[in-house]
Amino acid sequence: MTIVTGRDPASGRSLRLRLEGERIAAIDPGPPGERAWIAPGLIDIQTNGYAGYDLNATGLTPEIVAAFVRAVRREGVTTVLPTLITAPPGAFLTALAAIATAREAEPAIRHAIAGIHVEGPHISPEEGARGAHPLASIRPPDLGEFEAWQRACGGLVRIVTLSPHWPGAPDYIRVLAARGVHVAIGHTHAGPEAITAAVAAGATLSTHLGNGVAATLPRHPNLIWAQLAEDRLSASFIADGHHLPDDTLRAMLRAKESRRAILVSDTAALGGMPPGLYDQPIGGRVELTPGGRLGIVDTPYLAGAALPLRHGVARVAALGFGLSAAVAMATRNPGRLLGGRGQLAIGACADLLRFAWAPGDGAIRPLDILTRGQPV
Repeated sequence: MTIVTGRDPASGRSLRLRLEGERIAAIDPGPPGERAWIAPGLIDIQTNGYAGYDLNATGLTPEIVAAFVRAVRREGVTTVLPTLITAPPGAFLTALAAIATAREAEPAIRHAIAGIHVEGPHISPEEGARGAHPLASIRPPDLGEFEAWQRACGGLVRIVTLSPHWPGAPDYIRVLAARGVHVAIGHTHAGPEAITAAVAAGATLSTHLGNGVAATLPRHPNLIWAQLAEDRLSASFIADGHHLPDDTLRAMLRAKESRRAILVSDTAALGGMPPGLYDQPIGGRVELTPGGRLGIVDTPYLAGAALPLRHGVARVAALGFGLSAAVAMATRNPGRLLGGRGQLAIGACADLLRFAWAPGDGAIRPLDILTRGQPV
C-alpha cells in the first residue's frame, strides 16, 4: 500500500490517496497544511520529440522512442501519443514499427504510449496551411495506406489528422471512425462546408486550432469559425504563449467551454534543450530563445514548439480559467479519447502528479511523479 497526499485543484482541499497496486483504492481527507497540488499525470496527445529525441528523424529506433518517453515523463507527462508528421510511405512504416517495438520491450513504455498520432500526410499542400510539413510527401487519403500503418504498429494509430478538402475525405473518415480511430481536422484550407461534411462523417477533433492555417483568412465565413462553432468537435491548443496570443487563446477556450478543449505541447526535438542557434532538417537555421520560442532565423515564422505541457497548464490557469480547468484540459479531456485515462477517482489507474504552483508561475513544477502507482 502507498499513501500520496496533495491538494485538489478543484476544491483546494487536502486529499489522502491510498494506492493498492496500480489503482487508487481510496480518497480521504488529507493532512492540514498540505501545500503541494495533486492531479492525474499529464496526457500529451501531440508531441514530435523532446530533449533532443526526434520522432521524425530518419532511422528512428526503439531506443530513441524509450528515451523520449522517459524525457517527457520527467516533465509530468505519464501518457503520450508520439506524433509522426508527413513523410514518405516507407519512413512512416519504419517509425511506426520502432514505436511498437519500444512498447513491447518495456512494460513502463507500453503503459505510457497509449497510441500513435499520425499528423498527415493527407493535409493541405497550400502554403501556410501546410506549415513545416514537406510538400513532396503530401498525398490524398488512402485506406490501403492506413491498413499498412496499422499492420506496421499492431493497430496503435489512435488519431489521424487530415485536411477534409480531399474529395474522398468523408468516406475515409467514416471508415476510420467505425474502427475507433479519432479523426482530427488540421493543416487545412478547407471551407466550412467540407468541415461540416467531415464532422458528419465522424471527425471529432481539431488539431492545434488556430495554427496550421493560412496567415490571412476571409473575415467570415472561414474554417476557424466553423470549427469553433461546431459542438461535435473538441479542439487541441498549443498554449505556449508563442503559437496563439493570449486574447485569441482565451476566446477559443471559451468557445469550446473548457470541457471540449485539450492542451498539447506539439514539441519538436529541440524542446527542453538549451537556448541558442541550431541547424535542423526542417526549418534550417533556427533559434531557441530563453522564453521557449523556436523560430526560423531572420523570419517571423515559428519552427515548432519547445515548451513542455506543464507550461501550457500554468498559462491557461493565468488566463482566468483557474487551475482546475487548466489541469482538466491536460488530463481528463484528452483522457476521454484514450479510454478514460486522466482521472483522479477510486479505481482509476494511479498515474499521478504532485506539483507546486502559485498564481503567476510560468509553469507547474513536478515534485513527485507516479505511473501505475510506482514513483518515477
